[in-house]
Amino acid sequence: MKLGLLLLMLVGSVVNFESEKVAPPATLVFVGDIMLSRGVGRLMEKKNDWQYPFLEIKDTLAEADLLIGNLEGPISSKGVKIGSIYSFRVDPRAVAGLTGAGFDVLSLANNHLWDYGRDAFNATLNILRNNGIDYIGGGIDYAEAHQPLVREVKGTKVAFLAYTDLAPAGIMKESSKPAVAFSDLKQIIPDIAKAKTLADLVIVSFHWGNEYETKHNQKQEALAHAVIDAGANLVIGHHPHVAQEVEKYKDGYIAYSLGNFVFDQNFSTDTRSGLMLKVTIKDKKIEKTESQRIKFTSTYQPKL
Repeated sequence: MKLGLLLLMLVGSVVNFESEKVAPPATLVFVGDIMLSRGVGRLMEKKNDWQYPFLEIKDTLAEADLLIGNLEGPISSKGVKIGSIYSFRVDPRAVAGLTGAGFDVLSLANNHLWDYGRDAFNATLNILRNNGIDYIGGGIDYAEAHQPLVREVKGTKVAFLAYTDLAPAGIMKESSKPAVAFSDLKQIIPDIAKAKTLADLVIVSFHWGNEYETKHNQKQEALAHAVIDAGANLVIGHHPHVAQEVEKYKDGYIAYSLGNFVFDQNFSTDTRSGLMLKVTIKDKKIEKTESQRIKFTSTYQPKL
């Protein structure tokens, strides 16, 4: 009887120990603008290698539990150019590069997803869905563009949101189909409140700021601080094509601009490098962030 009781106690202790084990740390990696059109697109087609842009850094990216970036331009063979002279459209074959590199989440809230209109935008949504890549900040309608994307990673639920103030006004209305999320605090704050009910951490992406400026501006700072004050844990920025500061604000972190990740813009010292942000999550909190400088080869491949 005593032996049986002892065995029960030992088994109970093991079960209790297992239940109290802390989940291992999780690693999230964020990169900036990914542009697979124009010069980058011509290179991939010439080499007949749609994973070419990511080959120098693929092994590093594989260390991430979640990999997140900003997609500059629709992935489609459809549509008519309605953007500026700087309009992008990505060959659908290039999605192999994104999946091969391991991208889990892409922001669509930027000034280039509408470059080839509604058909190309909708095709992008379908292609990403069909290839297992989640998207944020854009969708079939306003509701989807503002819906927090929740991913669980090693026991921590992380909610992602994305916004811009640079897209055409016509695709950022409540009636827009498809739609992009506009960076208006009146909508962002309720979106964050909703996200906090669904997840342990909230991460907000912004396509914002002034191109080629290595210092963030006051508008970026005010918006980022307001978002952290509203309950977000991390703010990720892109659009300037160059890296800007990484800041600790209260209990949150802000990367004002990660710069380019894949782009045919090797025309200056500042555009020939960018940042990757490595975020370590432990005990359902951000334990630390680490900025990793990347540089670009003559054929626009990022590498550490």
